[in-house]
Amino acid sequence: MAAAPPVGDVLTWNGVSPRDMYGGDIFAGHARTKKKPVPELPADRGVVVEDAATGWCGAIVGFEKTYDGDFVRLEDGQGRTRLFAMRPAAFLADGAPVTLVRPKARPAARPAVSASGSTRVEGLRARVARGSRIWVEGVHDAALVERVWGHDLRVEGVVVEQLEGLDNLGARLAEFDPGPGRRVGVLADHLVTGSKEERLTTNLGPHVMVTGHPYIDVWQAVKPKALGIRAWPTIPRGEDWKTGVCRELDWGTPQDGWRRVYSAVNSFRDLESNLIGAVERLVDFVTEPGEG
Repeated sequence: MAAAPPVGDVLTWNGVSPRDMYGGDIFAGHARTKKKPVPELPADRGVVVEDAATGWCGAIVGFEKTYDGDFVRLEDGQGRTRLFAMRPAAFLADGAPVTLVRPKARPAARPAVSASGSTRVEGLRARVARGSRIWVEGVHDAALVERVWGHDLRVEGVVVEQLEGLDNLGARLAEFDPGPGRRVGVLADHLVTGSKEERLTTNLGPHVMVTGHPYIDVWQAVKPKALGIRAWPTIPRGEDWKTGVCRELDWGTPQDGWRRVYSAVNSFRDLESNLIGAVERLVDFVTEPGEG
């Protein structure tokens, strides 16, 4: 009778241990590979795809929604159309499987606006200037008006000219001779009740309009916030206002100060409402129907 195997020995079958027969990784040599996800393709109109099941090929021309789900309509080269269910991996694009998805709604394009807030006219051609004019007191007034309303004025064919001081208004009006089709709009600084500016701009006739702002200088019509200051400083009467402002704000010379003021203005939002309203009324006055 054969002796029992010692404790710890393992029986073998044809010389092969069961431990060797079933040990290790039973999936060795059969590694599983993950399927690549099928890419999604926005079903934009005009995109050409092929229905994988039927081979129908055509351009996307529309969608329909039924109780069975979403369908895409394809149009072939002969103008025939068919509906196909938008199932995962149901279509081929350039021979590769894709899943069609509805394109995302694109936000409506906002019309471009000018610095004054009006709709910008693209591809503007030069226009013959109107007979009417807008006059401003000095170079800084003209520069700020151009900065904000320049596009609008070119659309309307309105020329802005400098008076080089309101004291010249009477002589300039006599020379210009305003009338129908030759209106004059005047923008005045410091136009307040009882001022010299008010006396110079009254009773000028039906073809002249004067508007203005209450500030000593047009610089003050720029909002302090746009310049990064809390408020415009108060300058004693009798002292040159620009020189005093630049001293109080440590801006250097008035030329340095003007560069700060001008660069701070990018649109009408950087200006006080008094100046905005004054310029808008002048533009309306010189561009009324029949004044071209």
